[in-house]
Amino acid sequence: MSLTDGAIQRMFSMSGSSDDPSFLPSVQILHLKKIPQNGGADDRWKVVLSDGNRFLSGMCATQLNIKVNSGEIAQFGIINVNEFLVNTLPSGQKIVIVLRCELVQNPGSRIGNPVDITKAGNVGSAQAQPSGGVGGGAQPMYGKVESAGNPYGGSGGGSNPYGSRGNSGGMGMSGQGSSNPVIRTNASSQSFTPISGLNMYSNRWVIRAKITNKSEIRTWSNAKGEGSLFSVVVLDSSGTDVKCTFFKEAVDKFYNLLEEGRVYTFSGGRLKVANMQYNTCKSQFEITFDQNSEIHLQDDAEDIQESYDFVKIAALSEMEPSGFVDILAVVKHVADPAVIVSKKSGKEMTKCELTIQDDSGADVRLTVWGDLAANAQTKFANLPIVAFKRARISDYGGRSLSGSGCSVNPTIPQANQLRQWWADNGSNTQARSLSSAGGGARGADPFEQRKTVSSIKEEQLGYNEKPDWLSFKATITFLKKDKAGDEGAWYTACFNSGDPCKNMFKATQTSDGFFHCDKCQQTNEKCVRRFIFSGTVADDTSTSWVSVFNEQAENMFNGVKADELYEKLAEGDRDSYDSTFAKASCTEWIIKCKVKQEHVGDESRVKTSIVSLTPIDYAAESRNLLAALGV
Repeated sequence: MSLTDGAIQRMFSMSGSSDDPSFLPSVQILHLKKIPQNGGADDRWKVVLSDGNRFLSGMCATQLNIKVNSGEIAQFGIINVNEFLVNTLPSGQKIVIVLRCELVQNPGSRIGNPVDITKAGNVGSAQAQPSGGVGGGAQPMYGKVESAGNPYGGSGGGSNPYGSRGNSGGMGMSGQGSSNPVIRTNASSQSFTPISGLNMYSNRWVIRAKITNKSEIRTWSNAKGEGSLFSVVVLDSSGTDVKCTFFKEAVDKFYNLLEEGRVYTFSGGRLKVANMQYNTCKSQFEITFDQNSEIHLQDDAEDIQESYDFVKIAALSEMEPSGFVDILAVVKHVADPAVIVSKKSGKEMTKCELTIQDDSGADVRLTVWGDLAANAQTKFANLPIVAFKRARISDYGGRSLSGSGCSVNPTIPQANQLRQWWADNGSNTQARSLSSAGGGARGADPFEQRKTVSSIKEEQLGYNEKPDWLSFKATITFLKKDKAGDEGAWYTACFNSGDPCKNMFKATQTSDGFFHCDKCQQTNEKCVRRFIFSGTVADDTSTSWVSVFNEQAENMFNGVKADELYEKLAEGDRDSYDSTFAKASCTEWIIKCKVKQEHVGDESRVKTSIVSLTPIDYAAESRNLLAALGV
């Protein structure tokens, strides 16, 4: 296996593998030395890399420790460097940080007679000058040696790229880096680091970026304490964005000073690896700022423009859920904002659902949250063109999206083309909806997406990790109106209409005739009865048992509530109770169902629950049938 000719010279001239991802050099490890760390931190390893003609000093990233400790990375081993960074120390020296690599082979001895790249004399005057430790004189590369010659062959000297222990600007023992590749310099000669060039081995950086999204202030509380936080997403001229979070005192200092759409310089933040499950930015890092960070407003924002990689809505049906896409579309419908309670935090959240459409012949439901949802009726009024950056794909109810950062009527060519299409004839185009109903308040799927009752078994619905959803046209053939040991087909719910119960959680009657709720720990004289029963539905393919809950039962019974039927039974009017169920039998509906496997004790079963009932519009149904037949 030969080494890559000129690899060290090329690495020396780069800022990292991001400059040319196709460059994957094969180099030899000439030297490997552990640098113990204090305070329980991970050990660091110095490394010297060679291409047979030149060598360059550097460090192994801590994620490579496991390979070093196992012996996979060892002296004289030949490795393919898959990812690296080049840092410049305050003294002007450059060192390489190996982030990812793989072993090719280990010949057991040095290849060639390489010389120090900084002494080679052909790498430019700035780098070719000797740069060593304190005092400017050449220092031994690894501790004191008797000879100033090159211990790896050739005639080059051996300077210490890490400086002495007293040099706080180097990486060496402290593990701290310094400057990074410069993207531009302003009138005051301030150097800026591109967001794409940020790395864990440098903390002396200043980024210049535009705020593209700003969250509201949120509070948190746990065993360690409580406080507040907010976050922003910033974008620089390299086209990379990063999430920045502010905690406690930094919230008070910076929240009112930062505005969406303005450009700032940021410094004094702390990097951490991003949790990509919750982070939609391109950068692999997140930044945390405190009250000691420095942020300054910049006047010029013309050079920072949002870049997009738009995907057509029709293509979403072929894409995997949990991914992210850029979407450009027309907002053709804005639903009323709704407040829901988060299952994880128990806190209220505001959401609003938009229906968006593009020129691919499809529309999709997109949910926005928080302040954006609360102001959605105004922000998305009058059928605007919107560009959403990295909206998350979900398989909830077919295909749906969830987004936050968006631009309304963006000044980009694609938006002008879509606006012209909509004005010409797009507004009259019949779009195929990718989003079906996902909850009790939603309607049935479009005609072309309907299935049959037999699909529940034929397609083995309900056996996935998430629930399956389907719509079909069917007739109610049986309703189980009697329950053993109970007066009717309902349960007694908490009388508290506010949080957290909202008349939904079960209340148990006590010995004194009152009703106690374990959810809110309140006892009330009254309760609210809510329907819950089972039945069967059938079409020409099959019959299935289904569960029916309160909202769907009231729809089925033309608005009759469980408390009303309870009063009838209490008055001895059993006929009214029976006739209400009898009238609902043998009626035909478009039924939306959720199918999910449940575990009861040691047994598992597939449960089909009705989540919506839609009366049949026979005229529209006839037109759909004729269209399906091509008539």
